[in-house]
Amino acid sequence: MNERIPTEGPASAREARLRAQLLSGLAGRAADYEQFLREMSAHLRAFLRRRLARHPDDVEDLVQETLLALHNQRHTYDPAQPLTAWAQAIARYKLVDWLRRRGGRQDVALDLDDGYELLLAVDDEAAEARRDLGLLLARLPDGQRRPIQLTKLEGLSVSEASAAIGMSESAIKVAVHRGLKALARLIREEP
Repeated sequence: MNERIPTEGPASAREARLRAQLLSGLAGRAADYEQFLREMSAHLRAFLRRRLARHPDDVEDLVQETLLALHNQRHTYDPAQPLTAWAQAIARYKLVDWLRRRGGRQDVALDLDDGYELLLAVDDEAAEARRDLGLLLARLPDGQRRPIQLTKLEGLSVSEASAAIGMSESAIKVAVHRGLKALARLIREEP
């Protein structure tokens, strides 16, 4: 990552102030937490604006998504680590999601490290998700696995899947429904 956390100067003071506000907010001081969110939103806006110069209308949405993620993940912050690095990592994940939603073909200004990191994250996460899904699907009986693969993964219609594997359309619908419920149970059971 090219974003370095300075050890002195105005950025260091901002880092210390944000960290103190967050920790105070986590201790129950709502006014400090509100101030943290206000200042962090300005920091994130600048961070994302540099990367989305050609998409200024999307910056505010990503700032809000990132702030929501920060709020939801605030318990994961390690006070021994730089706060802005933690927040920027979450912002990068939101940027990856944004790229994914748009097919990854957007004009986004990225540092070389950011671009490499984002591309790796997209590729690694997709490969890991495919592997995990394959492992889960392998645990289903063939009568549920195959209809899910055809309709949900390969995009066939119910009638196309029915013709491909010789099950009635209603049997395909039932198998998909039951298979998805079984997958949900398997996911909940995973450690």
